[in-house]
Amino acid sequence: MPGIVLVGAQWGDEGKGKATDLIGTEVDYVARFNGGNNAGHTVVVGDESYALHLLPSGIISPNVIPVIGNGVVVDLEVLFREIDGLQERGVDCSRLLVSDSAHIIAPFSRVIDKVTERFLGKHKIGTTGRGIGPTYADKINRVGIRVHDLYHPGHLRDKVEASLHQKNQMLIKLYNRRAIGVDETTDELLQLGERLRPYVANTQNVLNAALNKGKTVLFEGGQATMLDIDHGTYPFVTSSNPTAGGACTGTGVGPTKISRVIGVAKAYITRVGEGPFPTELDDAQGEWLRTQGHEYGVTTGRPRRCGWFDAVVSRYAAEVNGLTDIVLTKLDVLTGLERIPICTAYDIKGQGGAAARHTAMPTDQEAFAQAEPVYEEMPGWDEDISAVRKFDDLPQATQDYVHRLEELSGCRISAIGVGAAREQIISVHSLLG
Repeated sequence: MPGIVLVGAQWGDEGKGKATDLIGTEVDYVARFNGGNNAGHTVVVGDESYALHLLPSGIISPNVIPVIGNGVVVDLEVLFREIDGLQERGVDCSRLLVSDSAHIIAPFSRVIDKVTERFLGKHKIGTTGRGIGPTYADKINRVGIRVHDLYHPGHLRDKVEASLHQKNQMLIKLYNRRAIGVDETTDELLQLGERLRPYVANTQNVLNAALNKGKTVLFEGGQATMLDIDHGTYPFVTSSNPTAGGACTGTGVGPTKISRVIGVAKAYITRVGEGPFPTELDDAQGEWLRTQGHEYGVTTGRPRRCGWFDAVVSRYAAEVNGLTDIVLTKLDVLTGLERIPICTAYDIKGQGGAAARHTAMPTDQEAFAQAEPVYEEMPGWDEDISAVRKFDDLPQATQDYVHRLEELSGCRISAIGVGAAREQIISVHSLLG
């Protein structure tokens, strides 16, 4: 079976870990293709909850080979802490493969990330401060450190020295910080590299060989569509491509080997950090959604901004990713609402002051920042749906809400999450073909 790509269809935190784990029990490989430990996935198995940041969600499934692709930036200290934590809980991590071409988040990248964000003041982007952006910047500037560099000490030291020459000047003269040492940085990376050695592989060859043999590979994106460096709400975005196209560049697998693209979306919408958010509820309703949905970041612990479902965003995600299916999560959170608004369009004022209605995502980010949501309302429901496993057993109002989201999104909803546990899901259509 060809590859399956799974992406976030909103601003992140949609429940990709749950969806990946659901599909991952029936696939052979799960490959992360972008981002770093700024992403967070929670997988619930029985009474156990696993918070994953760098490791692919398939690590929890014993018959799946988890892969960290070349498009991921890897903080080795975080990776080893995550491995140690899982192994202490009985999870076998020896199957993990890490691309020898993946870029390493060096200690100085975290320093640069934090000081530059503070320096931006009111213009801050909302970075997690984990060195993701500076590492991708070094990659594009062709001065990045890759996994295979860790096994060539002289070459590694030269790269560290070249990278720190400019960065130390900036730290000292612009930010009034002390210089970072070349030798200690090199030694630290070499030590981490030795521990990483058993996991290192040419994952491009591994994944292509698997697909050629008829194995099923699930490509897992960190972050989400609206945080894509090219297609998101720039500049309030991540530093990589979490959209479906990133699966190919982030693993070295060609697009003809992708057969399905699955988007994950909440039954409402959330966002963490800075940036425009048309349906945001900065009121008691927003706090209600946050409380009911336990909306706090897996990686940062920050409270998430909450709002009603945005069908403009959903249509856009379906288009730029070429979605074949949507997994709708957290539908149970909406239980108890008398009426449920859905954003179907935006009103945006032009230069003359008159508002124009937009049903498509504006490409002008200044215009998007001024977008006022246009709502329609659907009846809510009071029944507990957390134990429902068949779509036809849902209350009629719940079914109507799902059908309307499907119609507005232009893509079929193939699975519905009705709780945090692995088994709390309704399968409507097969996600495997």
